[in-house]
Amino acid sequence: MDFKKLGKFLALGVASVSILAACGNSESDPAKEEAMSKAEDTTEATPEVQKVKVAFAQAAKPITYVDENGNPAGYDVDAMKLIDEQLEEYEFEFVPTSDEDLFIGVEQGKYAVGVKNAFFTEERTEKFLYPQEFIGLSSAGLVLKADKANIKNLSDFATANYKLAPISASSAQYTIVAEYNEAYPNNQVQLDAGDEFNLDVVQWVNEGRVDGGITIEAIYTAQVLNEEGPYYAFKDDLVYNEFAVIKTWPLFNKQQTEFAAAYDEAMAQVRESGALSELMEQYYGKDLFPLLNSAE
Repeated sequence: MDFKKLGKFLALGVASVSILAACGNSESDPAKEEAMSKAEDTTEATPEVQKVKVAFAQAAKPITYVDENGNPAGYDVDAMKLIDEQLEEYEFEFVPTSDEDLFIGVEQGKYAVGVKNAFFTEERTEKFLYPQEFIGLSSAGLVLKADKANIKNLSDFATANYKLAPISASSAQYTIVAEYNEAYPNNQVQLDAGDEFNLDVVQWVNEGRVDGGITIEAIYTAQVLNEEGPYYAFKDDLVYNEFAVIKTWPLFNKQQTEFAAAYDEAMAQVRESGALSELMEQYYGKDLFPLLNSAE
C-alpha cells in the first residue's frame, strides 16, 4: 500500500468535511435565529428594578414593629412583603422609624410609602397619595373601666357625659369622634385635642384620669391581654368595647403615582387570594373582613 497516497486521501477527506461544515454554518438557520431573537427580546424587555423605601412605625406591635431578631414585622409590614413578591420591577427596603418621621419622610420624598395602620382623612389627602386598594382593617373601640362595660359606643359615652382621653387633632381617631359629633349635634362627645400623638390611653383610663379612651383592638390586646403586655395585671379591671371596623391604608408620596398604581394591581390579587385574612388571624387573632362586610 502506498502510505503517502493514503495520507493525502485522508487529508483531503478531513479538509472536505471542514469545508462542508463551514458552509453549513454560513447558511441561515431560521429556527436558531428565531430562538436567538426571542432571547434578545426577553433581555431587552426585562424591566429595571427600582428600589423603594418603605417606612414603618417601629413600635406598634402587632401592626408594625421590629422583632427580637431585628427584622421588620407586623400585619402591615407582612402585607407589604406580599406586594413586594408580586412586583418584580420593584425592590422594597423596609425602614423602621417613628410616626413623626414617617409622616414627614413620606411627604418630603425620603420614603416612597409608609405604613402605620393609617386611617383615611381628608386632611391627609393634601399631603399624601392614597391608593385605591386599602391594606387592612382596624377594630376601633373604647377602653373603659370594667364598671363602665355597659358603654358600648360613642352615643352611650356621650349620653353618660363621660370624659374622653385627649386625642391629637392630626390623628384619624380625632376625625372619627369629630364626624360623630357633626352627625349627632345634640349628643356630642367631649372632644379635647391633645399634644401627644401616641397618648397612652390605657394608662390614662387605668389611673382614672379619664372615663374612657379610643384605641384599636390590636394595641389593646398587646398591652392588656397579652401576658407580656405592660398592663396585663389590670386585664380584669378594664374592658374594650368595639364600635367600628375601619379600613387602613398605606400612605404614598405624592409623586409615586406609578408605584401606587402597581400596588393597587398587586393588592387586588393578594386580597383575592385570602392572604390578608390569614395575616389578620396571625397578628390579630381574628379575621376582620366579615365584620367589615356586615357593617357595609
